[in-house]
Amino acid sequence: MFDSIIPLLSDPAAWAALVTLVVMEVVLGIDNLIFISILSNKLPPEHRQRVRRIGISLALIMRLALLSMIAWIVSLTAPVFTVMDNAFSWKDMILIAGGLFLLWKATKEIHHSVDTKASHELLDKKDVVVSNVGSAIFQIILLDLVFSIDSILTAVGMTDHLPIMVVAVLVAVAVMLLAADPLANFINDNPTVVMLALGFLLMIGMVLIAEGFGAHVPKGYIYTAMAFSAAVEILNMISRKAQAKKAAAAEAHQAGLNKAETAEPGV
Repeated sequence: MFDSIIPLLSDPAAWAALVTLVVMEVVLGIDNLIFISILSNKLPPEHRQRVRRIGISLALIMRLALLSMIAWIVSLTAPVFTVMDNAFSWKDMILIAGGLFLLWKATKEIHHSVDTKASHELLDKKDVVVSNVGSAIFQIILLDLVFSIDSILTAVGMTDHLPIMVVAVLVAVAVMLLAADPLANFINDNPTVVMLALGFLLMIGMVLIAEGFGAHVPKGYIYTAMAFSAAVEILNMISRKAQAKKAAAAEAHQAGLNKAETAEPGV
């Protein structure tokens, strides 16, 4: 493998492919990171970082393992059966299953956010810490598998060089590790962002199902919509903070006036 890396170092096309693939892998990793952030924030604070690190590490291991089985991964795109002139491959069925899981999970989390009544769901029982952590890791593994297969198939479609794929995956996962805690804390500190992120998961779930049924949805449209929604939410957050500061200043001013009015003469 070392002999195959040396020629790539002096090949501009290989460097261009690497940069492009790194960007694609990082963008694809955003979906995975949002899911891990939302799921880990359901756990007690002392377990969140550990679960995020485990989830991202599992994503790396899964991607590297799949890269070692590229021939098998490519074979997943071969039709397995046909229904009403639509051919379905193993990749299609995995995408559909992953999309349905995301729809179920995001819908359940939205329901929990809207309905504040206590439930008997596993992840809502804060006293069952071990079971919570195990359940969270299991769900992360399921989504890691879906996103990893999508990621590797994207890599295979962009380059034939295995070293470039490996480096791109390593860089993308390193970015995920660096961004995991700040993103999760940001989502946890801003309740409205939680609902926005859950909306993203619903959209991603629908896209996975659509692609499983053969309807190609350009990723650029999806991530542009996500970026636009995030920008609008950031503006709303800035506006709310400005209004809160203005209200606090007005209250402080009124309190000063009230104190001056009630103060005794000469004081």
